[in-house]
Amino acid sequence: MQVAVKRKNINFIPDVTRVIARFLYTNDTRAISIIQLVLGMSEKEASDVLNPILRDYSMRHRNISKIFEKHFNNIVHLFKNLKIDPRTLDNTQKLLIGAYFTMEYSIEAAAFFNPSIIDHPDQSETGVGEKRVIISFRATGEGHISSIVFRTGVLDKNSNLTIEPVGNMLEEAEHIRRHIYTKKTFKSKLDEMQNVHTLIPPDLILDKLNDKFTYGELRTCIEEARKTIHLASDKEILFNQIMWLASSHYELDFSLDTNISERVIFPVSLNEKNGIEDARFVKFVNEKGKATYYATYTAYDGTRILPKMIATTDFYHFKVIPVHGEIAQNKGMALFPRKIKGKYVMLCRLDGFNNYIAFSDHISIWRKAKLLQKPKFPWEFVQIGNSGSPIETSEGWLIITHGVGPMREYVLGASLLDLENPEKEIGRLQSPLLMPNAEEREGYVPNVVYSCGSMIHNNDLIIPYAMSDYASTYATVDFKELLTALKNSK
Repeated sequence: MQVAVKRKNINFIPDVTRVIARFLYTNDTRAISIIQLVLGMSEKEASDVLNPILRDYSMRHRNISKIFEKHFNNIVHLFKNLKIDPRTLDNTQKLLIGAYFTMEYSIEAAAFFNPSIIDHPDQSETGVGEKRVIISFRATGEGHISSIVFRTGVLDKNSNLTIEPVGNMLEEAEHIRRHIYTKKTFKSKLDEMQNVHTLIPPDLILDKLNDKFTYGELRTCIEEARKTIHLASDKEILFNQIMWLASSHYELDFSLDTNISERVIFPVSLNEKNGIEDARFVKFVNEKGKATYYATYTAYDGTRILPKMIATTDFYHFKVIPVHGEIAQNKGMALFPRKIKGKYVMLCRLDGFNNYIAFSDHISIWRKAKLLQKPKFPWEFVQIGNSGSPIETSEGWLIITHGVGPMREYVLGASLLDLENPEKEIGRLQSPLLMPNAEEREGYVPNVVYSCGSMIHNNDLIIPYAMSDYASTYATVDFKELLTALKNSK
């Protein structure tokens, strides 16, 4: 049975005008040279250079002078090399120096893709049959660095989407807070990984720290430890794992006067410096009925990929934590929207070919997984994986899958899992639910349609999806028709 798909006439296209002001830095020698040149300018020369910069860029960024001041503070430690007290500089000099260490970055110049959709926490001023939604995207710019961005809109009773006004002044988080660790909790988290601290003498690192320590203090201890002993390659790897754990925890706070479409979650830690990829957002409801929005995503440092997780309740404050354990090793982890029989449940792809399901007592620790789905039909012979978190229905857990077939063509499929025992597949569509058409198969990566999360609205399945890793759109499917097809597929 072929299920009808209705493509909607809304496209999310990359926009080169969407820019953020980022810190620009190469090395100490070059930075000191720039500082010296600015300090050699007369008061009038400095003002003549700064004033047009403030005039022009204040139209492109909210409070550009605050950004310049922040970036000046990032290099203030270099003044000790010049034997100059930075407090003696006037405001013009500080802001101008900050401007030289600032650059614009077009966050979505290359691609705007891999969306997921969820309920907005604010449903005020919506009509009967309407729902306000948040759509997350992977935005990619120069150097193929990916970040997470958002749009909001309202679905009407017929599942037509109206995009709400998009803000023009993009911002990274106003405050970034590194996690403060205690020895006890940090050792516990190392235990959760690989008993790292039993393989490296505790007094080498942790015993040199106070009971509470920061990422920077831990990094200093490790640098000192590397100087004192010769490290075998396996212990060097373990040192790197300790630093990975420490750098993975942070929190982001966005200004309350930003529109959600202006908030950019840009890479912060070293293990994601080359991109935050394919966030799968889900509204998770705990046993007490409290909702938290989680997103599993892939951190990429240019060489390795690492699964991580974001948590938020309001989309102003975000907490980022690593996902670890033996099975936290590949792309595409997707969290179920509630616990099942007291356990957190996750879809994952350990081997790059099959779909697995995992259960855990802790949302960030995943040790064992069971094979759930193997490629079955020709259009998924190369690979099967999830395309977002499962959706709970009265008939079972609905999973939108992606399959890879001949010519590396990515298509979307659908499966249904047992509600009480999601290890059991009830049905799987024999034909793709959505395939790239003539307009969708051209792009950065040809012949690909891909989604990171769908939802049900009224009687429709809403599927936002990317077109060949370039732009995005959405489609709807009659939910009852899809369920009938799934139940009759076996």
